[in-house]
Amino acid sequence: MTRRLQRTLAPLALFGLMLTPLASAIAATTAPATVTGGQLQIPLGADRVTVDFVAPDVVHVHYLPGGKSGPATLVLDPKAPNAPLADVHVKNEKDAITLSTDAASVRYDRRQGTLRIDAPGHAGLLTQADLASLRSGGFTLDHAASDPLYGIGGYTAFQDDVSAGLLRDGKQKIMAGEQGHAGAPLVWSSAGYAVLVDTLGGQFNLAHGRIQASGSSRKDTDYYLIVGAPKTIFRAVADLSGHSQLFPKWAMGFTNSQWGIDQKELLSIVDTYRAKHIPIDNFTLDFDWKAWGEDWGEFRWNQTKFPDGPDGKLKQMLDARGMHLTGIMKPRVHVDTVEGRYATAHDFWSPASKEGPDYFSKKPIRELDFDKPAVRAWFFNDHLKHSFDTGMIGWWNDEADDIGSDTQFTNMERSLYDGQRAYSPLRVWSINRNFYLGAQRYAYAMWSGDIATGFHSMAGQRARMLSAIDVGAMQWGMDGGGFSHGTPTPENYARWIEFGAFTPIFRVHGEFGQKRQPWVYGPVAEKAATAAIRLRYALIPYIYSYEHTRHVTGVGLVRPLVFDWPNDPKVRNDVASWMFGEGLLVSPVVDEGQTSKTIYLPAGHWTGWFDGKHYAGGQSITVPVDAKGWSDIPLFVREGAIIPMQPVMDYVGQHPVPEVTVEAFPAAEATHFTYYDDQGDDYAYEHGAYFAQPLTIQRTHDGATVSTATAEGSYVPPVRTYLFKVHGGAASAVTADGKAVPRAASLEALEAGQKEGWTTGTDRFGAVTYIRVPAARARQFALVWGHAPE
Repeated sequence: MTRRLQRTLAPLALFGLMLTPLASAIAATTAPATVTGGQLQIPLGADRVTVDFVAPDVVHVHYLPGGKSGPATLVLDPKAPNAPLADVHVKNEKDAITLSTDAASVRYDRRQGTLRIDAPGHAGLLTQADLASLRSGGFTLDHAASDPLYGIGGYTAFQDDVSAGLLRDGKQKIMAGEQGHAGAPLVWSSAGYAVLVDTLGGQFNLAHGRIQASGSSRKDTDYYLIVGAPKTIFRAVADLSGHSQLFPKWAMGFTNSQWGIDQKELLSIVDTYRAKHIPIDNFTLDFDWKAWGEDWGEFRWNQTKFPDGPDGKLKQMLDARGMHLTGIMKPRVHVDTVEGRYATAHDFWSPASKEGPDYFSKKPIRELDFDKPAVRAWFFNDHLKHSFDTGMIGWWNDEADDIGSDTQFTNMERSLYDGQRAYSPLRVWSINRNFYLGAQRYAYAMWSGDIATGFHSMAGQRARMLSAIDVGAMQWGMDGGGFSHGTPTPENYARWIEFGAFTPIFRVHGEFGQKRQPWVYGPVAEKAATAAIRLRYALIPYIYSYEHTRHVTGVGLVRPLVFDWPNDPKVRNDVASWMFGEGLLVSPVVDEGQTSKTIYLPAGHWTGWFDGKHYAGGQSITVPVDAKGWSDIPLFVREGAIIPMQPVMDYVGQHPVPEVTVEAFPAAEATHFTYYDDQGDDYAYEHGAYFAQPLTIQRTHDGATVSTATAEGSYVPPVRTYLFKVHGGAASAVTADGKAVPRAASLEALEAGQKEGWTTGTDRFGAVTYIRVPAARARQFALVWGHAPE
């Protein structure tokens, strides 16, 4: 059988690197390859290539011109693993050298001069030959032509055609881009591999079963080959490029942004939210908060519009209302000001930025060069510190994407992140208008730019969000309602809020004079929007636990369906639905006047969140849509889901939560969820001050089990008990660690008690068993069904 035929017939999950014979001349004219300390060294004349494992599933390939390495770019975390693994198995044969771990192996063919990466049970399906091409900053990897490829980049705010969805092919430029674009030197496949290049800019060409990388910004071309399923890939990407920081817990809630506002209107809007009990945690101010155009006006309050801003009285009033205040920041300063003249004297201006009139102040401005450490150190200055102290506690960074730099936005937020962390224990929060991999290290979220209102624009945000997540931008949001082109219709606004409630960063915004409060759009839209916001707030324990999951694993709250079902061809390019954590699948309504919607549910068993209807997975279903009240969100629970919830509050942390309700849907295989909590606003979690308790459920032949493990961390949370709602049957008996648990006469009696107990009942999902479980302790409960639901 020929090698080409072998590749054609190989399973799609196969992973490897396959090379052409072009490198055979290299092998014949260079010194022998050797292995030292777990590292393969391949001489190329005066140059050499090193190949080693930096993790069991990550192969590092590095071209060293003259044997010398250059500096890494901002893509790589300075703390990333870069030393060869010591416990690698080496097999040194006459014709080949193989390095292997339990997860993967790399084989160097001495005669052909080729490298091949294999995974257990999956031999050689991707390939690199012609190692000498590394001298020109490029390389080629062959793979099965049928492999789906993802990553590299997303879409800009003004890119109308998003029909390519998530799949990538052809020539793809590696860049941060403008207006909502997310980019990374990363291409990956659900077939089980990824390629991460340490470069600022460059190009991938994906065609005919090949990944061709070119244009590296480093003379010493440096890249990583990752083996595994999508979630494994993004764990490795986080290890290499940096793990994202936890946002403040209040950032899990709702944000209203507005351009064109003063202190009086701000307080009136906040009071209306509170009076209507529409939850909200953050108000973001545009240009209005700044003394824009005056000396130090980029960094300090506009005292005319916000008279109580500079002395902290406004902060006190908002603190009393449970509202946080965040504001816009720009990368430019006015030239003819004290700070502008200082920037000129110290060579702070970006060479790519020319002096010109600001569109808002009409005065001359110029953009700072945030790649310079001195600029970053200066930007978080005493005036900005004062604004921070008096209430401006988060950063909406805008317009640092228009000088053709992949690092300007990253380094602008890096300046604020480093400055705030050195100054305050409070967590950093930011949103930014583009993304380049590595930025996530600096408490960096992105939003999709100045998008238009309307249903077409809203529908396009699905591909924008999921493609951004596919390059590691896990903290993503949008201008809910749309920024430009006027006012959304009430239906469009209601549907946009329902969409936004199931995104990582939940916010609304509009251009100058536009208002995005729910009551502006009439009673029907207000009712639908309020219900979606309140559902978001009920899910805060679930959402915040996934905030921690993202920090640890690199995979965030929202993930494309292909992350969980990599071998299902029907979800390869599905942007209509996504997973919201492990337990919920959402498919928001994005078409005007829609009366029904067809949704593909992947393999498994699913339950409608609102109506309790059961569906077998692996098929498309059609559900009715409320075209008049806009009150429904197509939302489905995955079998095995564990979903902690809390009472709805006007803002996060308004009241302590001594008991968390846990919606539990046991499956035949055990499923797990780690309930996470901490102080919510500082970095003590980095030093062990957190609470993390694994929860496990499983269906048995005659009932179910519920287990809680011992909690980790030194933080003592408000939660004292969990109220598990175990769906699937009404128990006749419940034991804990082999001993009978007392049964309460009713749910009301159980909730009124102080100890462990259980009872049964029914809800929209059918028969349910309620169990009160003490938090923090390791306990195992066994349920025996008395009868199952119909």
